[in-house]
Amino acid sequence: MAEKGQQIDLGALSTQQLSQVKKQLDDEVQHLSNSYQNLRVAQQKFRDCVVSIKQGVAENAKNKPLLVPLTSSLYVPGKLADTEHVLVDVGTGFYVEKTTEDAQKFYASKVEELGTNIKELENIVNGKANNLRVVEEVLRQKVLATPQGGQASAGAT
Repeated sequence: MAEKGQQIDLGALSTQQLSQVKKQLDDEVQHLSNSYQNLRVAQQKFRDCVVSIKQGVAENAKNKPLLVPLTSSLYVPGKLADTEHVLVDVGTGFYVEKTTEDAQKFYASKVEELGTNIKELENIVNGKANNLRVVEEVLRQKVLATPQGGQASAGAT
């Protein structure tokens, strides 16, 4: 049994089977690439949270005016009542009150955790992409060898 999944002798597969394997790998690479991009976006959002806390709250005096979002396009003027504590979205609609320092640490740890996940996913995507290239090459060789060997493919109309 192989350590990292099943190993298949690509030379033993028909062109139709190779095409199916190629399609499956294409789909997997596309899905993993989308996941990779989503993780990068999430990581940037957490970085933005750290910057917002540092520049918008920690360095902001209590009486300094700021704009408070009521909707995505409507802001009203306001002032911070407390520059030492913030509400932190910890996921699934739950918020926790933290000090600005603890909030920065929380978001920094999220950035680091996502960075680790991104590196792991990048390795997986690269491995799948390499597998896809190998399958494409074997498929290309089989397609080129079929007319030369005098083999007719059944039902290939």
